[in-house]
Amino acid sequence: MARMKYLVLHCTATPEGREVSSKEIRHWHTDPVKKGGRGWKQVGYTDLFHLDGTVERLVKNNEDAEVDPWEVTNGAAGYNSVSRHVVYAGGLAKDGKTAKDTRTAAQLKAMTDYVRDFHERFPQIKIVGHRDLPGVNKACPSFDVKAWLESIGIRQ
Repeated sequence: MARMKYLVLHCTATPEGREVSSKEIRHWHTDPVKKGGRGWKQVGYTDLFHLDGTVERLVKNNEDAEVDPWEVTNGAAGYNSVSRHVVYAGGLAKDGKTAKDTRTAAQLKAMTDYVRDFHERFPQIKIVGHRDLPGVNKACPSFDVKAWLESIGIRQ
């Protein structure tokens, strides 16, 4: 396995206040293209931050048990083999088009706890937003990850 380099933060690019289920994300990513999915073999994210702050593991094996947290997912083309990807529900204003940091207070707390714990265990892994990866042209995760990290006491 390649050496892990990144923890990549994503948003689901859904309107503010709209919850997203793991089933919905699986449909988006793993269903065949003709059924509205992308046809990927694996979901794009390891973990999902729900609006209420619950963190749900999305990567599971056939027995529905959690698997290696470094299992390759499909979060960012060209970076999947060296990254762990996590996502929060939201990222767009209520109009469904405008990028916006829509993290609820509960999501912020859950993400802060998760990222601090992750950074403590893997200080060598760079934490970035999807938009911060070279060659990526999107707003995801709809907030400045570097500034947010500094605001929670993480400097890389």
